[in-house]
Amino acid sequence: MARDPDPFAIDFAAIRTLRLVSELRSFSKAAEVLGTNQSTVSYTMDRLRAAFHDRLFVRQHGGIAPTPRCAEIVERAGQLLETFEELVQPPDFDPATAGGRVTIVCNYYERSIILPRTVAEIRRHAPHLMVEIKTAGAEGLATLRRGDADLLVGPYEVHEESFYHRHLLDDHYVCVMRRNHALAGKRLRQADYVKASHAVVTYGGLWRSGYLKELDARGLSLNQVLAVPSISDLTHILPRTDLISTVPSRIAPDIARSVVTAPCPFPEPFQIGMTWTSRTHHSAAHRWLRQLMARIAAALPYRAGITAPSRRPPNVEGA
Repeated sequence: MARDPDPFAIDFAAIRTLRLVSELRSFSKAAEVLGTNQSTVSYTMDRLRAAFHDRLFVRQHGGIAPTPRCAEIVERAGQLLETFEELVQPPDFDPATAGGRVTIVCNYYERSIILPRTVAEIRRHAPHLMVEIKTAGAEGLATLRRGDADLLVGPYEVHEESFYHRHLLDDHYVCVMRRNHALAGKRLRQADYVKASHAVVTYGGLWRSGYLKELDARGLSLNQVLAVPSISDLTHILPRTDLISTVPSRIAPDIARSVVTAPCPFPEPFQIGMTWTSRTHHSAAHRWLRQLMARIAAALPYRAGITAPSRRPPNVEGA
């Protein structure tokens, strides 16, 4: 009669595989990240099922989802795994000799405000580190879950404890228009703002700005006469038209020299942060990059004009 497997024979590699499958909701994705094949991952899951007397994953919506018992194992054994991962990291990290690849997902705002100096600093201090930048859209968190990215940067609210998050900077919305616009230099009242002809940035239809949500909540709608997918499209449009647009204050000066800024009646403060998973949490290279981006963001000038609300996400990495 076959005996049950010894649970103490389970090693950290098996727990790491379980955590990765749970995060990515896929055996094949986990195998890809681990650099192995799917049959090896399946064999590891079979060992764990026998050891923990649980099926661990169930089919759901075309994929898999962890059972309650699996979620408990990942959470509690994952804490031991994270401690071990931290212990095995080399005590010293030299960015000058470090290699590897980091994938960052973000959008136009972050690529304009944070990444230029970040890339310059990486080239200066870690020239062998390969950085790939992808567009996040509304699928930012999903890319982390799938393992398609290492770091997400953007205005994403994070409520899941499986993610780590760090605040980078605050911002709010302002109005931009050509210098000789009829409303230029005037204090915009709500009625004038709503009635004006607007060019609205839709971000490809994947994101709805906070000021638009606030207008919806108040039962108001803009006189929208133009929709553009990106803030960059405003550069050539606003100086030649009577349109105004509402954009984040930090990016407004970059739109065009002939455009002026005015306070928006619906400034709607928001925060930009970076989010990652346990897969890269203890990596020395990733930690160095996160600290670098945090320093760069903290050094960026900002005229608040309003007080942004403070939000503290589940897992926060210290400075």
